Amino acid sequence: MPVTPVSEDMLQFVDDEMLRAPLLFDQLVEGTMDRAQKELAGMSSLQRTGVAEMMHALKVRRTGMGELFMRSLRQQVQAELQGQPSPATAKPSIRDARPQTLSLVDEDEVALDVELAHAIEGIRSVAEYELRELQTYIAAMKGDMDVTRDHNPFRAETYARATWAAAQGLAMGRGHQVAFMRHASPPLAALLRQAYAASCSRLESQGVEPAAYRTVILPSGARRSRAMDTTFSPDLRQVRDTLPAPLQAEPEPRAPARSMASALPPRVDPRSQALVDRLFGAIRIDTRVPPDVLQLIMRLHPPALRLAQLEGEGLADEAHPLWEFVNRLAYEAEMMPDSGDPERAQLLRVAQTTIAQLAGEPRQNDALYSWGNDKLATYLRQRLERRCVAAASQIGALQKLEDRLVAGQPVPTTMNGALDVPQLDTVPAELMPENLPQEPEAATHRWLDELRPGDWLRLFLQGRWVQAQVLWPGERREVWLLGDGASDATWAVRRRALAILREARLLKHLTQRSLVRRAANQVHDEAVARAA
Repeated sequence: MPVTPVSEDMLQFVDDEMLRAPLLFDQLVEGTMDRAQKELAGMSSLQRTGVAEMMHALKVRRTGMGELFMRSLRQQVQAELQGQPSPATAKPSIRDARPQTLSLVDEDEVALDVELAHAIEGIRSVAEYELRELQTYIAAMKGDMDVTRDHNPFRAETYARATWAAAQGLAMGRGHQVAFMRHASPPLAALLRQAYAASCSRLESQGVEPAAYRTVILPSGARRSRAMDTTFSPDLRQVRDTLPAPLQAEPEPRAPARSMASALPPRVDPRSQALVDRLFGAIRIDTRVPPDVLQLIMRLHPPALRLAQLEGEGLADEAHPLWEFVNRLAYEAEMMPDSGDPERAQLLRVAQTTIAQLAGEPRQNDALYSWGNDKLATYLRQRLERRCVAAASQIGALQKLEDRLVAGQPVPTTMNGALDVPQLDTVPAELMPENLPQEPEAATHRWLDELRPGDWLRLFLQGRWVQAQVLWPGERREVWLLGDGASDATWAVRRRALAILREARLLKHLTQRSLVRRAANQVHDEAVARAA
């Protein structure tokens, strides 16, 4: 993908921000020490000792930490300008992803992820308005006048990761580094709110005209009449019923046909065929579907229209095997690595062969597409088995480790005994989502016990959001092996670490999103807009 040249205005903006960054870090250090000092009175003796050690190291190593902060910030911003993944979030390559040694992610390790994630969310919450305003100015400098994406190289996560890079300059145990992140997050959010506002003022004084977020204008009268329907999600039968029944005689017979449905002979159920035609039309223009997957799905359009001649109202049910196949293919391709990866290519080859067989059958029926679903499920099951076989040596080592844990034997920790994680307030109250009750611990563990090999998770792990598949949950479910969806990397994670992430809302079970339902919503909205 070609990289858009960076404008002079954008380069000047970046230079200005980088010149101001050292002062921002100095202010951050002062704010962190001030906050930690104020909280000492309410801490236990162990916590006070740990924080006092952290503050002493902060004074001694301040200069070196500032250099690490600036280096990380510079690398991340440069990668953004060049259109490359950030060094802090770059996915491991397929060839280099398999670790040489087994590393266990325990509850101490994820304490950092919790702090980093909540630092990012804290900045976004405190500086929400300023960030949105700054996005409009930067989008204008990038030529994106509809603000279709965030072009800001100085995002919340950029500063949060630079702060974590600085924390490593403390040259102390992970517990002190986590404590630094915890105390630094609120003052960082406040400082960035001021910094973002000042950036907007400077750009405005330089004559930069901000872009505007894209706005959809509904037909006259539609906004008021549909105010109560904004969250309505119709099923396929309801969408089908909103479609007008095609007339037997079409006006303007010389006009070119606008859809494949209109070119077919007389139909048993015109509305069902119109539904199929409209759904595939909506899928065709869905920008969230990758081109390689879209190309395969669209090959099902002609046989689906023939199927509608025979099945009729059966296709007005999202549980029909045809729609299940479309949804499963789109979802599993989303879980796969990016285009060009051998695993993704293999999935697409299996799908291509299956679709060719489906389309080649002269008589279409639901049993044919049930067979297609079974074939796709067989491939996915075999892929999971291959991943587990490849990780057999890891699983063997993890089973021995799990046995030691259950027997109460000590295992290595990333904190080196500096601070005890249960005594850390890993999720500051001011950064917790509002009006969301905490999930009881028992419910969290029930949720973990219900996970099965092959389930997909989304979690914040080692500084970035990842999609991971459960490969092996441990015989006693105390140690889990997860596989990265974007590569063949794996993580060994302790149960307590997963529980902490779950309780901090940094871990969830991915459920299959419905591409067909998304298309149905689009068709329904278009039908209602035409009728308004």
